[in-house]
Formats: sequence, C-alpha cells, structure tokens
Amino acid sequence: MNIPVLVGAGLVVIGAGLGLGKIGGSAMDAIARQPEAAGKIQTAMIIIAALLEGLAFAALILGK
Repeated sequence: MNIPVLVGAGLVVIGAGLGLGKIGGSAMDAIARQPEAAGKIQTAMIIIAALLEGLAFAALILGK
C-alpha cells in the first residue's frame, strides 16, 4: 500500500476522533446547563456523530 494513502487514512481517523470528542464534550456541557433539553441535545449529538462517522468511512474508502 502507498505510504501517503496510509498517512491520509491516519489523519482521517485522528480528525474523526477529535470531532467525536468535541461533539460529546459539547453535548455534555449543554446537558449540564439545561437538563430538561437532554433528549433533544442527545438526538442532535447522535445524528451529527453518525454523519461524521459516515464521512470518515467514505474518506477511508475513497482513499484506497
């Protein structure tokens, strides 16, 4: 396999991990500030996380 492709795949995985961490942390902060809105915040968090995961998988597949 090509070294630049491996580096790109690694960057995609690192970026997705950082993004998911940021989403989770921000969602927990928002829930701590407004516990009554936890359901809506959690739903939005899961949707955004799923889209981010799909984007990361697509980037890995297209990188091959």
